[in-house]
Amino acid sequence: MDKRLLEILVCPVCKGGLIYLREQQELVCLADKLAYPIRDDIPVMLDSEARRLSLEEYDALRQRRTAPVA
Repeated sequence: MDKRLLEILVCPVCKGGLIYLREQQELVCLADKLAYPIRDDIPVMLDSEARRLSLEEYDALRQRRTAPVA
């Protein structure tokens, strides 16, 4: 994913920031608990294409975002 594109993309539902998950090829909105797919390097920013995060995924991502930097 192009870093400049990642800087300007926001969640289409809440307009909040997104987390890029390279391995899963997804952009995640923690506020709405949605994961938007990236297909052929193109983010699919449609809420109808997004999947709901499980509680475990949400907790893991939230903890990772708030972990202290060593």
